[in-house]
Amino acid sequence: MTNSTSTAPTPATRAGRREWTALGVLMLPLLLVSMDVSVLYFAIPAISADLEPSGTQQLWIFDIYAFVLAGLLMTMGSLGDRIGRRRLLLLGAAAFGTASLVAAYANSAETLIAARAVLGIGGATLMPSTMALIRTMFTDPAQRAKAIGLWSGVMTAGIALGSVMSGVLVEYFWWGSVFLVNLPAMALLLVLGPVLLPESKDPAPGPFDRVSVPLSMAAVLPVVYGLKEIPSEGWNVRYVVSVTVGLLFAALFVHRQRTTASPMISPALFRGHGFAAAVVLNLVAAFGMMGSAFFTTQYLQSVLGKSALEAALWALLPSVPIGMTAPLATALVQKGMNRAHVVTAGFVVAACGYALLALAGTDSMWLVLAACGVLASGIVMVISQMTDLALGAAPAERAGSASSLLETGSEFGGALGMAVLGSIGTALYRHDIPDAAPDAAHETLGGALAVAGQLPRRSGDALATAAREAFTDGMQGAAIAGAVLLAGAAWAAAVTLRRIRVGEK
Repeated sequence: MTNSTSTAPTPATRAGRREWTALGVLMLPLLLVSMDVSVLYFAIPAISADLEPSGTQQLWIFDIYAFVLAGLLMTMGSLGDRIGRRRLLLLGAAAFGTASLVAAYANSAETLIAARAVLGIGGATLMPSTMALIRTMFTDPAQRAKAIGLWSGVMTAGIALGSVMSGVLVEYFWWGSVFLVNLPAMALLLVLGPVLLPESKDPAPGPFDRVSVPLSMAAVLPVVYGLKEIPSEGWNVRYVVSVTVGLLFAALFVHRQRTTASPMISPALFRGHGFAAAVVLNLVAAFGMMGSAFFTTQYLQSVLGKSALEAALWALLPSVPIGMTAPLATALVQKGMNRAHVVTAGFVVAACGYALLALAGTDSMWLVLAACGVLASGIVMVISQMTDLALGAAPAERAGSASSLLETGSEFGGALGMAVLGSIGTALYRHDIPDAAPDAAHETLGGALAVAGQLPRRSGDALATAAREAFTDGMQGAAIAGAVLLAGAAWAAAVTLRRIRVGEK
């Protein structure tokens, strides 16, 4: 394969050693971009002690990366289709590496916030570009499915590894080291990318629709912000208004794409056989994954009393089977099993994970870890197949736009999962907590444990026990809701995907 600007090799071309080596190079930045979502979990206390940010600044240090990334995914996916995915990937890698260096040595909260924002911009270029390049490098459906299975596993593993790596680095080095680990991978990409990666883009993209850029950001950011705050703050009017405003802008964005001559996201993408179903089912899968994460991390730390690093290390165990499930799903489809059956099975497995979580008590670490492993395995089966279906259904010249839609849907689904299931769990917690408990104990489990620590021993122990039981009851209720939702998704997958087989467009 040559470094030309053609959209893709011919359909008969099979990827060789060069393409698989290039995939390995792409996996490193992908791993780091996904890790950056959680890499500050243990670094925040050290950053707070060093830079002394205000409460608002601390929130922005943590959140701005994910916000900027989510808001720019569609823009960057469309831009890559126009200027070339490899070019955009290398520009993003340079920005990501530079911002990582600035963040590592930031001497003020403002500098760190700005660097995290640039990291979000870089991440928004890297994620859809890597997926789009996989679409153009691997034109053989069987090879592409294997490559996407690897992509899905690396993405999922990165989120789990980010918090652990953060804890280890902060334990032995200073907080800036969590950013410096990005530099070698980005340097390797900048050196090997021009040699191994083919350039690809839409040969006739039309003018870039600048109006759609602010519209897409105005649609995504308020919704993600509102959904992210609802689990911890409740259905405050401010957050409901934020979500509503975002949905109104989303309607304007859709109208713009349907009426302009050169849309950022072509409506023709949704006419690809199975593309719309893949985007929606992928969103539901993200809902299930992130909805459970809201509870399990708190369970390990606040209910079982594990330290943050201990909880993160234990949380790695459920990721072990994930590496096997995506290749297994791919192998089943390639051996002739209907994709609908595989995806349906993935949702059923994930629903069983939630059902196991609903059985957990206040001392059920192994059951919770097993539930998380089962849930994550089912979700990865779904995500790998829906990514393959969506990219196979999308024309090669619009691979960037297709990838960005999948990623944006995942951001929405994750935020929605935390909002809906988090709200169910919080409502049940507040219902079960004793009425006589102080107000702070009614808000969160963390607040209840803090209050309990200030009370006389007997009263404090009683409140802490009641709060842990109330939280576990809330987790059980949310898990039941999650199981019902994923069971419904299994039925929807069986119905909508039953006529779609490997290789169909």
